[in-house]
Amino acid sequence: MIDQLRKIFSSLIFSQDIAENDKNNYKWFMTANDELIGIHNSELTAKDIQLLKTFLWPHHIALPDLTPEEKSWRTYISTDDIPDAASMTFRFIHFSFQPDQIKPALFKEAVNEFFAKQVPVLWENDHEGIIVETEPDEPISYETIIDTLMSDLAVSIHFFIGPFMTSLTEAKEGYQKLMKGVGTAKKYSGKPVTTYVEALPYMLIEQTERTFRKGFAHTVLAGAIDDNELLNTAETFITCNLNISLTAKELYLHRNSLQYRLDKFKEKTNIDIRDFHQAATVYLAILANK
Repeated sequence: MIDQLRKIFSSLIFSQDIAENDKNNYKWFMTANDELIGIHNSELTAKDIQLLKTFLWPHHIALPDLTPEEKSWRTYISTDDIPDAASMTFRFIHFSFQPDQIKPALFKEAVNEFFAKQVPVLWENDHEGIIVETEPDEPISYETIIDTLMSDLAVSIHFFIGPFMTSLTEAKEGYQKLMKGVGTAKKYSGKPVTTYVEALPYMLIEQTERTFRKGFAHTVLAGAIDDNELLNTAETFITCNLNISLTAKELYLHRNSLQYRLDKFKEKTNIDIRDFHQAATVYLAILANK
């Protein structure tokens, strides 16, 4: 394969054969045989890179070297041929932070401290990737991880938590679903930690045509569609599980003021979001309106 690629990309080189100060001029890929190869940026188009990604694993030179376990997981998420797939409990957690906020090696070290063990981290680039959580002894609080990283390292991070799976044969599809949902979760959720289940309504909305979303939102939200204060109140009330006290606290409102806004929303839409079924429809309409 290397010889065939070199016929197309004459600049192809192995990582050990290049000067350190020249590595940034190349795009790097890992082969199935764990060989790190680079191709000069001048030889690559965006289409070339996408094609190479179908059979090579993109690699950033600033990333920590893969451990044997991480190499195995990289295989699990990229192939359908999993020999002797044992039953095990695991899930993928996508993480992302702003570029240049923290060095990948330091981030990985911090994550390992929270888990009190070495955990597989598969990087997409130098500021996002997935953590493989396997059979946790006790629940991991990703909110706590975020708070600590922000406090100690001034790193703002977002986690998208996938569902638990029980067989390695689910790894590839589970990984692909997680990666497809990441952008949607970030678009609709302002929370630093979003679960796959929480994101399902967002993904459902994204599957519909734009014209349908627009019409659906206008039909349901009616006279309130341009009232951002009312829409924010309605969304907060719904995400607070229709709890008046919790919503009032979240919005820094007196209970009576909140009740007034809910009544006003009903007046403008003819929908009482204090009813669960009506609230569910309104929530989807608010998402469709974003």
